[in-house]
Amino acid sequence: MNKRLGLVFQLAIFFLLILAGCRSTSQDEFVPLDYTEADVIQNEISIITKLLETESVQALWRASLLQRNSFVDHEAIAQVLELCGQKVLQQYHAALDSRKYLEARRLLWSLEAVDYPLDEVIENHHQQLDEKIAATVPGYGVAQDAPHPVADYIRGTVTIWVDLGIQVSRGLGYANRAIGSGFFIDKKGYIITNYHVIQPEVDPEYEGYSRIYIKLSSDPETRIPAKVVGWDPLLDLALLKTEIDAPYVFPLGSSQDLDVGQRIYAIGSPAGLEWTLTSGIVSAKGRRLLAMGPVMQIDAAINSGNSGGPIIDEKGNVEAIVFAGMLEYEGLNFAIPVEYLKSQLPILAAGGLREHGWIGAFGKDNPVNQFSDPPQGLLVQYLMPGGSGQRAGLKKGDVITAVNGIAVTGIDDFHNILKTMVPETIVTLSVFSPATADEVPSSERLLSVYLEKRPKQPGYEIYQRDLISNAFLPIFGMELQSATAKNKKSYTVVSVLPGEIADESGFSVHDPVDIIKIEVPKTKDALYAQLYTKKRKNGYFEVSIGVAAPLDSPFYF
Repeated sequence: MNKRLGLVFQLAIFFLLILAGCRSTSQDEFVPLDYTEADVIQNEISIITKLLETESVQALWRASLLQRNSFVDHEAIAQVLELCGQKVLQQYHAALDSRKYLEARRLLWSLEAVDYPLDEVIENHHQQLDEKIAATVPGYGVAQDAPHPVADYIRGTVTIWVDLGIQVSRGLGYANRAIGSGFFIDKKGYIITNYHVIQPEVDPEYEGYSRIYIKLSSDPETRIPAKVVGWDPLLDLALLKTEIDAPYVFPLGSSQDLDVGQRIYAIGSPAGLEWTLTSGIVSAKGRRLLAMGPVMQIDAAINSGNSGGPIIDEKGNVEAIVFAGMLEYEGLNFAIPVEYLKSQLPILAAGGLREHGWIGAFGKDNPVNQFSDPPQGLLVQYLMPGGSGQRAGLKKGDVITAVNGIAVTGIDDFHNILKTMVPETIVTLSVFSPATADEVPSSERLLSVYLEKRPKQPGYEIYQRDLISNAFLPIFGMELQSATAKNKKSYTVVSVLPGEIADESGFSVHDPVDIIKIEVPKTKDALYAQLYTKKRKNGYFEVSIGVAAPLDSPFYF
């Protein structure tokens, strides 16, 4: 009897190991809740009640999902939903009383997204909230007027001096510092620069000495202390404050008014040479170098030290912020559109780390042509198991056409709307589901979706949560299907996304693929896969190929 039990135990362990080998992680796969089961409903109510103590908006969202999907008239569900709604409504009024208008707007959006009953006075608060937010944000309301002398523009820029203490090399100590650029956006001494310029001051992983100063053009010998108010690593922006009156304040323009070929000017401190003015043109727009939106390419001379300086037009309006240059390639430099700064200023001014939201999805602009019926929008090509998008009922193949009633024509529109929001907000998605091959008709619906905190590397989060065969779609751009039950490392390519790494590497549908090895560096910012395949485009010759992909991209949302 003991031998038989031992054999059964060994077989159970064997099958568990086989199942574990199929996954990219040891975490359990998310299984959508069956809201028709009484014990599932009761368990979810218990979870919501606990969440209400610390995460009231998420509790409200989960209660709304429970009510929408339970298909039964459950008194306990109605009670917990009302309890959550009342808690969030109380927090809304408290935020108003304490003049935390960004917080009030977040809570109001969330209440409206779940159709919680509000009186007419509260429903009309949006315009008042927007006006109060704008009145407290530095940089808003600076008038664009006639061009000023170049000397004024120079006075409005500063050199950012980050003192990093002493660096020891070969037994000798050297003064260590980083230099960047910045510019005034408010008379009270508010300055804009890049996050990477001031990173040591706010990065919790940096353990050395760090102090930030600025230098004015009128007094280059004096270092004036500055402090970091808010910072955004994803968009590479930071808001600083000094206790001086700004000698000149730049108005914020609109880079949408700039076309390729138009002249622009850059001001900064390249190589420590303070207040250098260079000129050039807009070389291109729409370069995808940031995860939350495209940037502008310029050919004005940019060097180390220019980071954070303004890009201005001929009238002196800031149109972009310098953030990157490829020093080995002359005239190949990049700048962040000023619209990104304008959307982030209220959140940066509120102070601290600016975190962004996401719904655990991957997708691209919906391909619209003369032969297609669906409206233009954002095509959902992948959903992370357990992500808020999947929990809300979003499906692969759905097209997102609006967020909170604002039209979405593609991924950039979606990101631009999310730039005005913070995590832990409930939003309303307008979703179009195309007709399917099995004769399910097309449909349109509204979904309430909770914005979770966007992870530093979304692809790594997906790699941890999902089967490797599914995770290959957002990471490499090809979807895999298990080829045999005997070999858990053998797959067949079932789809390839145009323009992604798999497509550029020559993979095609029906190609066999064996996954030999997966590696992720300690930084968790890339994934390397060693594959064995017989690619159709290579005449089915056997080949071992290595492919690597970053674990963040502009197509995660």
